[in-house]
Amino acid sequence: MSSVWQVAEVVGGMDENATARTIRLRVEGLMGHLAGQHIDIRLTAEDGYTAIRSYSVASAAADGQLEITVDELPDGEVSPYLVRDLMVGDRLEIRGPVGGWFVWRPSNVNPVQLIGGGSGVVPLMSMIRAHQASGSTSPFRLLYSLKSPDTALYGDELERLDRESDSLTVDYVYTRSTPEAWPSLPARLTSETLLARIFPADENPDVFVCGQTVFVEAVADWLVMAGYSPESIKTERFGGTGGIQ
Repeated sequence: MSSVWQVAEVVGGMDENATARTIRLRVEGLMGHLAGQHIDIRLTAEDGYTAIRSYSVASAAADGQLEITVDELPDGEVSPYLVRDLMVGDRLEIRGPVGGWFVWRPSNVNPVQLIGGGSGVVPLMSMIRAHQASGSTSPFRLLYSLKSPDTALYGDELERLDRESDSLTVDYVYTRSTPEAWPSLPARLTSETLLARIFPADENPDVFVCGQTVFVEAVADWLVMAGYSPESIKTERFGGTGGIQ
């Protein structure tokens, strides 16, 4: 982890959906990262004004490179530039990777339950990729709450991993619209839906929850009321006060 500002070069990227883009960065001297960490990005305008935003790392650890996925905010100062204007060869100021609590390590052997709302899936995807890369056999489950299928991040990769991996299960909740022939109508995530689609409390899973504040707080409260140990629940939230995804 670095607490000083460094220069990162953009070496690749791809669109995830209409408003989100994954960006691959090369950072000299970077010696990997922990799944679940984030970096800070600093943009400086010609007049000296600076804006700093934090973005979760999406990739598994790899020396020298990392990926972030940025979801564009219509009134954002930083995200529209990163999603629309940033090009291969451009350079960014970054700090990190940062964080040692909301992380998964391959040495962890407990079952892992991931619960993501919208772009809250980004650090959870880093954990999934690290789990696959490490060859860990710990059972992993992801419950991914989305407004609609076209807002998904990493859709093709998650579908492939769910199909091919013996230790990963992916499940979805859609709140506004569903894929064709989906077995249920769109509906907001509820306590009953949540508990029916995750590891039961008696299996003592490590639980990671990420999304907007209201989503995270509601899910964490439901888990505790259902008997999950508060010590086993780790949460990370991002800006906005929107309702349950």
